[in-house]
Amino acid sequence: MTQDFRIRLLIVDDEQTIRRLCMTVGESLGFSCLEAESGDAALALLEEQPVHMVLTDMVMPRMSGIEFLEQVKRAHPRIEVAVMTGHGSVETAVQAMKLGAYDYIAKPFAPLDDLRLFLRRMADKVRLVEENIYLRERSETETSLHGIIGNSTGIQNVLRLISRLKDTRTPVLISGESGTGKELVARALHFRGTMASRPFVAVDCGSLVPTLIESELFGYEKGAFTGALRSKQGLLQSADTGTIFLDEVGELPLEMQAKLLRFLQEKEVRPVGSNQKVKVDVRIMAATNRDLDAEYKKGTFRKDLFFRLNVVTISLPPLRERRSDIPILAAFFLERLAPGRSVQVSSNAMKALLAYDWPGNVRELENCLERAVALGDQRVIEVNDLPSTIANSEVQVESLPSSEFSGRSTDLEDIERATIERVFSQVKGDKALAGKMLGISRATLYRKLKRYNIGAREDSPPSATLQ
Repeated sequence: MTQDFRIRLLIVDDEQTIRRLCMTVGESLGFSCLEAESGDAALALLEEQPVHMVLTDMVMPRMSGIEFLEQVKRAHPRIEVAVMTGHGSVETAVQAMKLGAYDYIAKPFAPLDDLRLFLRRMADKVRLVEENIYLRERSETETSLHGIIGNSTGIQNVLRLISRLKDTRTPVLISGESGTGKELVARALHFRGTMASRPFVAVDCGSLVPTLIESELFGYEKGAFTGALRSKQGLLQSADTGTIFLDEVGELPLEMQAKLLRFLQEKEVRPVGSNQKVKVDVRIMAATNRDLDAEYKKGTFRKDLFFRLNVVTISLPPLRERRSDIPILAAFFLERLAPGRSVQVSSNAMKALLAYDWPGNVRELENCLERAVALGDQRVIEVNDLPSTIANSEVQVESLPSSEFSGRSTDLEDIERATIERVFSQVKGDKALAGKMLGISRATLYRKLKRYNIGAREDSPPSATLQ
């Protein structure tokens, strides 16, 4: 949360004099104030503008304060709502607090300082909540999520989107080349959020047999076709209350795209051979390595389905566009492939890794290192342990743009030292967080700190000071 964070306060009351009085007090506290004369008008305004706090009257025409409170809490649970009552109804005010109201204040405001103190305390709570959310999101974006490793700008943007979307039910389309980690993003969105305990069903649309796609997704009844000896629940129904992840959704034939669109519109499945429809409530995530915008213009992908899926897009950069992450990724994979053995990458081998274009992206890098660990001497990976296509890369590390690898060096130790120092600067010396970011164990981190004489505070929580 930045220092210029400013509270936005909405006043809802059918009496203009009350609205103006509250706005005057709010503005004297430095708030940005908005007003609405009814619950309907306020709800419409909340759809258009971000608001942190609402102060609403309890008795208004058409929609009561209680009804308004319930709708705000349902649609905007993070907004703090306080109620005003001029009718001495403590019982109604208590009911409002049970429904999630911050507190209540009686009208008329006498003295006016009571209102000022009330709003200041309410704002303090909002700021505290916003600061906690900011710190949590910053921590999550600076550390790896479900194997999504990297400090490059592209990956940090992906992690930031995951943190913002993980608790929503918004459909997400994840785009990127094969091997960039699209399913890792989908799993992070699901398992990092409030739906983590619910089903997560991944469907590889490209591997489904065309004649069986419908029965796999929607299920079938016993006797629906030859070989259907018993009824079977479809993958969509298996994901009920959770997440369905449609990997390589662009591979679905047009006929199946139409049936998927109908499901998204109606939230119902009808198993093959059945006349009964079953309600299914799932969050949809889809992934593709195709340009679906171009595909629907060519007529190979339904335009209406594209817009249904493409509510929010997360684009994963290819590895060749984030070469600065290669040393960190290598350390992460080697720690996992050879736990406790401290396998290193030689300077020349790292130069080759940095020079290669990685058409198979992160998956190819992991496979390359797994091969090297299996064939090497168990201690140091040399150039001849790498596949010939990588070992013979002609692009020189020195020719790579400086934006791809800050602190360019052809020496592996210099690269490693610069990476660790950069991470320590980001986490302000927190060793536990640095280890997570680097993808290495605590013991390995301590050995490297000692080797490179990198100083840091003893294990302590990251600073809570907001920048």
